Amino acid sequence: MEKALVVSVSGKGGVGKTTLVALLLKALLERDDGRDILVVDADPAANLPDVLGVKVEKTVGMVANELKRKIEKGQLPMGVSKSDLLEAWVYSTLLELENFDMLVMGRTEGEGCYCYVNSILTRILDTLLSNYDLVLMDMEAGLEHLSRRTDKDVDVMVIVTDPSLMGFKTALRIKELAEEVHIEVKKIYIVGNRFPAEMEERLREWASKIGVEAAGVIPNDSLIAEYNLAGRSLLDLPSDSPALSSAREIAKRIGIIS
Repeated sequence: MEKALVVSVSGKGGVGKTTLVALLLKALLERDDGRDILVVDADPAANLPDVLGVKVEKTVGMVANELKRKIEKGQLPMGVSKSDLLEAWVYSTLLELENFDMLVMGRTEGEGCYCYVNSILTRILDTLLSNYDLVLMDMEAGLEHLSRRTDKDVDVMVIVTDPSLMGFKTALRIKELAEEVHIEVKKIYIVGNRFPAEMEERLREWASKIGVEAAGVIPNDSLIAEYNLAGRSLLDLPSDSPALSSAREIAKRIGIIS
């Protein structure tokens, strides 16, 4: 099976990464082209399930923390390797939904022997990703995931910014750090979220300045706030939602829909 197309969405806190992931997923599901899609919430805050209306009982962080505790206390069953046990537990957290699968990383605790758990986890995820055609990853805010190389194999990196100097500066730093830690990224785009239409040219200027491609802007859309406050899934947005219409165009520009 060919390697999955891996798309990661990064940016500073509060710029709307999770919203963009939900909108891109909605645009993908509208096509219903038979691709196997995995959505990964790699942000410890784990807000994506709520935005998508998905109930999550167990996260990868929970099972990794449990393995860490068992290793420290010498409580692993005889004859079972740590790697095999964690692999089984990680697969048990995978949510197989009607139109896509979902893996929620969640929060992990402390250091201790966690570096060992992390190395096993990386190997398992590499294997898991090979089972899908497209993987959409909602990364944690800021730069920490890059310093840990959480998105080490990425085809498309989308950096989200709001219309602020801090958002643009964070986008520049994310690009620089990706290069510093030698993350292999085929293409980097920047997306403006909650941007007035008249500011799209400013986004293009910044994109050119930092050496990435502008993929477009998501306008202010009152339906997003309404759905969030009501606890409704953004996957239920009407097809004429302004934010969704923009997300469709962005999905085309970054090459995940034709």
